[in-house]
Amino acid sequence: MFQVVRKFQFCYGHRLLWYEGKCRFLHGHNAIAHIALEASRLNPQGMVLDFGELKRRLGQWIEENLDHRMILHRLDPVVPILQEAGETLFLLDVNPTAEHLAQLLYQEGVRLGLPVVEVALWETPHCRAGFRGPALANNSQMGQIGCINGQLIPPRNPAPGQPPTLPPSGQIQ
Repeated sequence: MFQVVRKFQFCYGHRLLWYEGKCRFLHGHNAIAHIALEASRLNPQGMVLDFGELKRRLGQWIEENLDHRMILHRLDPVVPILQEAGETLFLLDVNPTAEHLAQLLYQEGVRLGLPVVEVALWETPHCRAGFRGPALANNSQMGQIGCINGQLIPPRNPAPGQPPTLPPSGQIQ
């Protein structure tokens, strides 16, 4: 199997609901995401995918949707306050943990038709979360989380004990 990995950097703010640690407060990160693609055969140019194409497709999505955004659970009580202040938000149906953001990047890569197999998200220089899955672009069987560009992305089945959620409202300007 051939593999390529591209690094993306972006800044975001978030906080965690239903959590007692210090991450329950609004704070930010300078994230580094490593996106791994795999293919059993190379394209006619001898590549899994041109790095520039990966940057153009997934990098552009990251820049337009996550970079310098507050990424919050859509039930977070601070959402209306930030909306009123004119902040651009990216809302999820799940807590915006590094694990869920890695899953989101994986799923968005798949949605864009990329053969993504793994995402490693470095929230800090010492803390990494990841998500691995099959290299199946456009796999409609995968559960999705959150909202992308105002489009509904059906949520995963909620974990036992999670609070009920409302339909997602999309990216808010």
